[in-house]
Amino acid sequence: MAEPLDAAQAALAAEHAAVYGYGVLGGRLSGARAAEAHDALTAHRSRRDSLARTVRDLGGSPVAAAPAYALPFAVPDASSALRLATELEDRVAGVYSDLVRAAQGPLRQEAAAALREAAVRAVRWRGGSVAFPGLAERPSAPVPPAST
Repeated sequence: MAEPLDAAQAALAAEHAAVYGYGVLGGRLSGARAAEAHDALTAHRSRRDSLARTVRDLGGSPVAAAPAYALPFAVPDASSALRLATELEDRVAGVYSDLVRAAQGPLRQEAAAALREAAVRAVRWRGGSVAFPGLAERPSAPVPPAST
């Protein structure tokens, strides 16, 4: 199991990447979707700043943002921007699930709240939900035929 400081640093790094990603995708959306992207960007900036304080409180030096991030795919239009937003939220949910496992008390509660927020945003961007947000999907085992 990860230590709380390591898990908080990973969450901070994911928030840096999410802020960058929303900066990219926001310009490809319009109307209500652009407003949603702006709200998500604001939420990720707030979480990022809070995590930097948390890392310092845990005795660490907050990981810095990279100057740029490699996107998982090209984002030339609104459709790909929606896919990127979903991917960002899924990744953020994953690191917050690790922080939930590593932390206790108020930090665990904050991590659970951040996981929930990311999962809700992912559902909105995706248009549907997943069974366990923040956990990697696993292929299901084949179901044997029913015996008669």
